[in-house]
Amino acid sequence: MSMWVTWVCTLLFVALMSAAPAYANTTLRVIASFSVMEELVKRVAGDTVSVNVIVPRGEDVHRWELTPPNVLALEETHIVFYNGLGLEPWIRHVQAMSDDQLTLVEVAKKADYKPLMISTGQYEGEPDPHMWMDPEGAAAYIDVIAETLADHLPDQADAFYNRAEEARKALNNLNQAVKERLDGIPNTNRTLLTSEAGFGYFARAYAFEAQGVWGVNHETQGSAQAMAKMSEYLANNRPRPPALFFESTTPSIHMDALSREASLPLAGPLYVDSLSGADGPAANYSAMLHHNAEVMHTALGGATAE
Repeated sequence: MSMWVTWVCTLLFVALMSAAPAYANTTLRVIASFSVMEELVKRVAGDTVSVNVIVPRGEDVHRWELTPPNVLALEETHIVFYNGLGLEPWIRHVQAMSDDQLTLVEVAKKADYKPLMISTGQYEGEPDPHMWMDPEGAAAYIDVIAETLADHLPDQADAFYNRAEEARKALNNLNQAVKERLDGIPNTNRTLLTSEAGFGYFARAYAFEAQGVWGVNHETQGSAQAMAKMSEYLANNRPRPPALFFESTTPSIHMDALSREASLPLAGPLYVDSLSGADGPAANYSAMLHHNAEVMHTALGGATAE
């Protein structure tokens, strides 16, 4: 363990030991691991729960390292909602530093939603953590969040469950809208080629094929072997996709090289592991999926409305 991690562990241990053990008479304080989870938690929590986030918008949740401000925020936190299934390798440091006063909730593992396996790379065959990329997966997260908050604040359980029901209805409407936007893309063009293989659940939900150069962002990115494998795929598979895509939290250099080699346009960014800033195209979960669908519709030859 590095000196920095040792310092962080020591700081949080001392802070937790001196923190007040109860929260019954204070605001329930919650931290989400990354921006998508933060928004889903806020949809259920309402104004009576304090919700913060560890990984800022625009940063890669896979490759984050805990900062001193993160540690100080965790000192006063009651619940950490994290995705799990390997999305946040750094969560092990939070687990090592936690005590009985801090509840860690691995949302994806608890969600009633069928997992897919990572399709390529160093973690091939392990559960794919990107369940939120299907609105039905996000709805399953909502259920876990509501149950957890209700357990901690039973006097507010009805409010949590009511907001969860409203969120599920909104997600169902979003799902239908995205399907309608993508329906105009011809079947021969429904292939998503990205750097990270983060679109498996999206592809299952909306009848696409999804391929990535690597499996998840915390593995080696753009190795010679992975790039050669994708080059071979592009050279030998017909029909070829109309475009390749890059993602907002991943350098576009690898997909740019593949697009030039294959003489295919490069489109994006697509948003997966982070929402955009408030003034960006993916400022919330709904905007993220609408933006992704619009980029795909344009790049993959979707029908133009008359």
